[in-house]
Amino acid sequence: QVQLGESGGGLVQAGGSLRLSCAASGRAFNTIAMGWFRQAPGKEREFVAAVSRSGGDTYYADSVKGRFTISRDNAKNAVYLQMNSLKREDTAVYYCAAKILVVSTTAEQYPYWGQGTQVTVSE
Repeated sequence: QVQLGESGGGLVQAGGSLRLSCAASGRAFNTIAMGWFRQAPGKEREFVAAVSRSGGDTYYADSVKGRFTISRDNAKNAVYLQMNSLKREDTAVYYCAAKILVVSTTAEQYPYWGQGTQVTVSE
C-alpha cells in the first residue's frame, strides 16, 4: 500500500505560479513511479505530468508543456509540480498518483491516489 498526501494548492491570479507537493509513504519511494492528474468541474480526470522512479524521465500533457515542471526528491519521499504562467483553464482539483515500477500517463494504471488539492486561477 502507498499513502499519498498533496499540499500547496490555493488561489492565484492568471500568470502566477504555484508549487504542489505530494508526500508518499508505505513503500520504498524509489520503486514508485509518480504522476499528477487534474479534474475540473464537469470534466473527466486528465493527465498532467509524470516522472519515472529515478526522476530521469518526465512526461507532460501538451496543455502544460513549457509551463509546468514535475520533479521528485527520493530522499524526501516527495514529488513536486511547479506550475508557472497559470491560466484560468488550469483551475481544477490536482491529484498525485503512484504506481509500482513503470511510469504511465494513463490514470487507470495508477492504483494509489491522494485526496487532491484545489487550484483556482482567477483573472
